[in-house]
Order: sequence, then structure tokens, then C-alpha cells
Amino acid sequence: MKKQRPFINAGIGIVMLMVLWQVLAWIIHRPILPSPMTVVPVFVKSFAGELGMHFLASAARVVLAIVTATLFAVPAGLALAIMPGLDRIFSPLIAIVYPLPKIVFLPVIYLLMGVTEISKVFLISLIVFFQILVVVRDEATQIRPELIWSVRSLGAGRRALFRFVYLPASLSAVLTAIRVSVGTAIAVLFIAEQSLTTYGLGYYIVVETYQVLLYPEMYSGIIAMGMLGLILYFLIFAIETRVNRYLLLPGR
Repeated sequence: MKKQRPFINAGIGIVMLMVLWQVLAWIIHRPILPSPMTVVPVFVKSFAGELGMHFLASAARVVLAIVTATLFAVPAGLALAIMPGLDRIFSPLIAIVYPLPKIVFLPVIYLLMGVTEISKVFLISLIVFFQILVVVRDEATQIRPELIWSVRSLGAGRRALFRFVYLPASLSAVLTAIRVSVGTAIAVLFIAEQSLTTYGLGYYIVVETYQVLLYPEMYSGIIAMGMLGLILYFLIFAIETRVNRYLLLPGR
């Protein structure tokens, strides 16, 4: 029952949001806020066509960005935890860069890399990278010293510690960091897709619908972007649940 609760809560939340949306549509009673009864059929129809293509383009960008950031951030975070001297060197830089809103670097990234798919993915990866890096480093440094000493007493070197101690101990924290960063990644994706692109939910919402006053289609795009965030969130949540269950198995 506990395992299903997040999905049940999400379903209840969606119903509550739809009811609130319908009430606001009745109160405002203007074309700028069509009711969900108007938007949902448009969403279902358009998702099987053009909107679905925009959805796939956005999903590909954000998934590639998250995977890329994870592949670089996890080894980097573990390296900082294993080598305190290296951490002392880079900690001041991380402390300054981590809280900065990376979206402000969008014009710089476009100037250096051009307005390409790579630059959009790079921007999202940059944001997710630091969120995962800090979590992994902090989680790995909290591993009990006696556990590390016991493994070292068996002749394990730095590579073995990395593989059999630090990585398993940090894996759950990595997935939690990715899950939490999904919302930020989607928000940055929305902004990045408004510039010189022809496919993506950000482009669809702003250029193809909002600017030409197609309000039901615009809300359909918003629903699609929210659905993308929910799918990614619960996909990572499911992986995290399985990983945690595996790590808690007897003999692990």
C-alpha cells in the first residue's frame, strides 16, 4: 500500500487541479482560460499528431541531458569524496557556482556553442550536473570510516573502494537528486526551446499557440509538458525504489 501511495496522491492531485481549473474557468469566463472539458479533447487529438512530435523532441533533450550530467557528476562527486585534497581545491569553486542560476548563462552558451541541440542539452546538463555532484560528494563523505577501513584491510585499493563502497552507498542519493532536479530541468528546457528551434514543447507553447492566440492548443502544450515531468519523476522514483530494495537485501 505504501508503495502505491505516491501514485494515488498524484492521481488525487490531478483531479483536484482539474476541478480548480474548471472553477476558475467558470469564474473568469473568458477565452484566455478555456475549461478542461474544452482543452482535454484538443490535447488527446493533437497528441496523436503534431503535439506528440514536440513531446518526443523535448523528452529526448531532457533525458539526454540528465544521462549526460549523471555520467559526469557521479564519478566527479565520488572522486572529491575519496580524495579530500582534491575536494579542498575545488570546493571554493563549487560553493560559488552551485547557487548561481545557470539559466543566465544561456546567451553565453549560445555565443560559444551556437543555437544548436548540443547547446540546449548542455545547459540542462550543467544545471543537473551540479545538483548531483554536490549530493554525491556530501553523501559519500558521510560513509562510516570503519566501513572503509575494514574494506581496506582486505587489500582493496582506491578503485575497489570506488566500485564496492562509495558507489553503492551513494546510488540512492544519486537517484533522489535526479528525481528532485527533474522539475528544474523541465523549466530550463521550456526556456531553451523558445529560441531558434522548430520542435519542442517550449516552441509549441510560445510560438505555435500563445503568439497566435490558440488558447486550447496552448494549454494542451502545458499539459504535455507537465505530463513529461510526471513521467520522468515517477520513472526515476520506480528505479529508486527498486535500487533501495536491492541494496537492503540480506547479504548485500
